[in-house]
Amino acid sequence: QIDPKEYTFSGLKNETVGRLPGKVAGQQFVIQDCENCQIYIFDHSATITIDDCVNCQIFLGPIKGSVFFRDCKDCKCVVACQQFRTRDCRKLEVFLCCATQPIIESSTGMKFGCFQYYYPELALQFKDAGLSIFNNTWSNIHDFTPVSGENNWGLLPETAAVQDYVPLPSSEELKAVRVSTDATKSIIPITRGRRQKNSDESCLAVFFAGDYTTANARKLIDEMTSKGFQLVQTKEVLMKAEDAHRVFQQSALEFIPLLEKGPVVALEFNGDGAVEQCQSTVNEVFSGTKVFVSESKASASQDVDNFYNFADMQMGM
Repeated sequence: QIDPKEYTFSGLKNETVGRLPGKVAGQQFVIQDCENCQIYIFDHSATITIDDCVNCQIFLGPIKGSVFFRDCKDCKCVVACQQFRTRDCRKLEVFLCCATQPIIESSTGMKFGCFQYYYPELALQFKDAGLSIFNNTWSNIHDFTPVSGENNWGLLPETAAVQDYVPLPSSEELKAVRVSTDATKSIIPITRGRRQKNSDESCLAVFFAGDYTTANARKLIDEMTSKGFQLVQTKEVLMKAEDAHRVFQQSALEFIPLLEKGPVVALEFNGDGAVEQCQSTVNEVFSGTKVFVSESKASASQDVDNFYNFADMQMGM
């Protein structure tokens, strides 16, 4: 028998509370009427609602469905979810990983950054919640109730550090979770999202399903970002033969047989020389692995558009 009290934080003031890995285990959770609290859910859950919270710092591990903030103000959050929604909120600052387009409604002073967080159990929790670390539309916000001449949301500074917003837990119990907010350790690749690109040259790289797809994609991200290129966006999605023709064009036939194994992981890198650098890195580091890489600077921006237009349609964006 499930005791709802185990899955609720209600009416707390000036407290640090949380749930350790394994304690929520995919149940739904409710947070309400909390003030000046630090709240950490170090586990995956079904859905989470957060109502009437003021001046709280909140970490929410992977949420299989939706997270819904209502009537909250002055809160700072780190959140990973399938769907993100706010209503009647003001001044929320959120480091977000969201698989679908985040929605704000009747909300003002909202600021968003890319989720960055690590603890040892987090990767498995993403799997348990059915979330891909590569599907993150954190900066593609839809404002249901725009006001002409005003902007209800913006992006956090690129230099924003998670622990300056949501500090590491101070209570003895929660310190047992080995958290790192170091961007290089983040379980979610840090992407530029909708921020201005530095260069008019982007490159598309696509890995096909296999035992090492995630590791290979992360390795390429590390190699490229260490050389100063920026990761703009990532996506994990299933493709069919007709999609391959649209995206890979003349090289489609080479890749179609690989699509049956499962979803592809696509990465967009930006920076002068991105195409050449990506090609040489893939040839050196992944010589035995089939990877699609844009052929030239001229075709690359079309590759990126073709892939992400297809992917957005797939994801129902």
